[in-house]
Amino acid sequence: ALLPYVPRVPAAALPGKITATTFTLERPRCIFDPHTEASDTVWLAVAFANASATFRNPSSRADVPLYQQLPTAHSYMTLELAAAAYACSAPGPAVLRVGDDTACGDQDTREPCNGPLPSPGPYRVKFLVMGCHGPKAETRWSDPILLQRAGSPGSIDPVPARRGSAVLVIASILASLGAVLAAAVLGAVGAEVWRSLCRRDSGTSAFTCRSYRTHHIPPALPQPLPPSCRCSPPGLRCFGPKSPVPCSAE
Repeated sequence: ALLPYVPRVPAAALPGKITATTFTLERPRCIFDPHTEASDTVWLAVAFANASATFRNPSSRADVPLYQQLPTAHSYMTLELAAAAYACSAPGPAVLRVGDDTACGDQDTREPCNGPLPSPGPYRVKFLVMGCHGPKAETRWSDPILLQRAGSPGSIDPVPARRGSAVLVIASILASLGAVLAAAVLGAVGAEVWRSLCRRDSGTSAFTCRSYRTHHIPPALPQPLPPSCRCSPPGLRCFGPKSPVPCSAE
């Protein structure tokens, strides 16, 4: 049976809704109930957009295209869940994550897995109901889903809004010019302050700079002694010279 449901990426804003290797789908509910039994399973078929027309539904579980065959077969099947997981009353998250199993790298395993997508795509997906005797119902193919491009983990822009490359180049140039101008202004101000603090000594070719110290009283310099004074031991005052005693006449 061909069901009218079309798989789609959620319209609501979700963290990491589409990345370089994964994407999110809405979980369909209630659409498989008339066509499934308790033993049936629901799969997600993933194919490159230009290869979806040539995809052939497997006749049994043994013929399910595996994740490791994607580079050559251009399609695989994943997210095997019991049909009850898509019932109207089924609990669970409202979205499905495609490509989030980073452990899918073992080429020897024959078990289906939900490994990271190897390229930006675009991809198309559809849900397929599989019973004991092969396919029973399927949805329509989704619209093309294009993943983000990233050369390396460090090149992924954490800001959702992407800017044009020309704007980024101009912003980088303006930032560099601003840094150079700021350095020049600071250097000129510093030189002017230094010149204001320093003065050339009029008697020599050396520079004498002022220094400022808070709460500092310079020590008193020793005062020259009065002429013809003789001093007592340190700490006592000076005494003036005595008048000469006149000579007596003989």
